[in-house]
Amino acid sequence: MDNAQDKSKYKFGLVGRDISYSFSRGYFADKFENEGLPHTYVNFDLQSIEELDDIIKNTPNLKGLNVTIPYKEDVIPMLDELNKRARKIGAVNTIRITRYQKLIGYNTDYYGFKNSLKPHLKKHHKRALILGTGGASKAIAHALKKLKIQYDYVSRSEKEGVKFLYSDLTDDIISSYTIIINCTPIGTFPNVNECPDIPYEAITKKHILYDLIYNPEQTKFLSCGDIKGATTINGLEMLKLQAEKSWEIWNK
Repeated sequence: MDNAQDKSKYKFGLVGRDISYSFSRGYFADKFENEGLPHTYVNFDLQSIEELDDIIKNTPNLKGLNVTIPYKEDVIPMLDELNKRARKIGAVNTIRITRYQKLIGYNTDYYGFKNSLKPHLKKHHKRALILGTGGASKAIAHALKKLKIQYDYVSRSEKEGVKFLYSDLTDDIISSYTIIINCTPIGTFPNVNECPDIPYEAITKKHILYDLIYNPEQTKFLSCGDIKGATTINGLEMLKLQAEKSWEIWNK
């Protein structure tokens, strides 16, 4: 009997670096408690993604992982299989571990972002600026493509696929992109007085400012949008949606 119970007690976790602040651990701890589930969810704070091998080998009953900054792209070579959408996006934030310890990568950021943005869209929301070029921004770009919203990347340095540097941004450019998405960690607690360097004076009430950050709930980036009457969205709803989608995948 004990053995059978033991087998149904699974472990899940988050892979990242400097992740003591993690949303996922609290979210799943609450979920397991509220639903009377015997599972646990832990943070795996890794200095390098290569450490993942040891975690897989040495963690009994490990059934699923979430992946966060800075490993959403680095983790891909370590996986046995990629879901079709994750392959298209080129970033993974969810891993299902089969009973034979096969690692299958998925992207639920895409789902979380798309479904949290959709209710706010109006006819004039035709173009978006994506601030940042990391793993999360790839899922955002894929979602925008599916929503038929044209997008361009903004980065600190010139790289392939990047249309604008921050120093290129003018009032005219900001006026013509009515969705602006912060995919950078700028403004995350404790650096709450920082925000991406864009011309906020050109923001209007027609704009949506979306910040993937959820801590603090109201970043300086979003506050600057609020002052100008823009619709502002933080990363909390996206995180909840992607967490539930991860849970679905792990329980396939």
